Amino acid sequence: MKVAGGQAEDGIVIGNTYDKYGTRNPIARRMVQGFEGALSGLVAKVRPATIHEVGCGEGYWIMRWLGQGIDARGTDFSAQVIGMAKENARGQGMDHGRFTVRSIYDVTPEHDSADLIVCCEVMEHLEEPQKALQALQRIVRSDLILSVPREPLWRVLNLARGKYVSALGNTPGHLQHWSQRGIVSLVSQFFDVTETLSPLPWTMLHCKSKNRR
Repeated sequence: MKVAGGQAEDGIVIGNTYDKYGTRNPIARRMVQGFEGALSGLVAKVRPATIHEVGCGEGYWIMRWLGQGIDARGTDFSAQVIGMAKENARGQGMDHGRFTVRSIYDVTPEHDSADLIVCCEVMEHLEEPQKALQALQRIVRSDLILSVPREPLWRVLNLARGKYVSALGNTPGHLQHWSQRGIVSLVSQFFDVTETLSPLPWTMLHCKSKNRR
C-alpha cells in the first residue's frame, strides 16, 4: 500500500508518516492493532449502511469497509494523498471513484452526510479545530467516531523510541495536543460524547448528534 511518508502539501503534512498498518515493529504493531480493534468495534456497534471518512488519507479504512460490504467513501484536503488512495484502490480492484478531494471545512450535507462519519487522526493537524467540529455538525446524521493522539503520552512514547527528539517528541504536522479530558471537553461543545476509548496511545470518541432525539 502506498503511503505519503511525511510528504507535505501547501506546508501541511499529509497522510501517514509511515506505513503503520504494515509495520513489522512488534511494539508499534501491537498499538496499531489496539487502534484497529477499537475502531472496528465501534463501527460494528453502529452497524452503518454508509460511512464517510473525513480525512481518509491513503484510503486504508475505506478499502477495508468496502471489503466488508459497507458503502464507504472518503475525502481529504490533499490532492496528492487522494491520488494515492485512488492508486491503492485500483491496485485492490476497488472503485477509485470513492475518493474525493475536499477539506473538512468545506463538507456539506448534500454531498457528505452518511450514517456514520469517521474522523480519525485529523483534528491534531488543524489550525481551527472548533471550525472543523462545526463543519462536522453539518453532516453528522447520527453517529461520529473521532480519534486523536493522547497527549502528553504520544510525545513521551516518540521520545522513548528516539523519534522527533529535536521537536520534543512532536510528530511532524501535529499542531494541537489534547489530553483525554481536553478532547472530550472540546468535542462535548458540539456533540454528545457517548463512549470514550483509550487504545494506547490514542483517545477515541463515539459521539451522537446533539440534534438527535
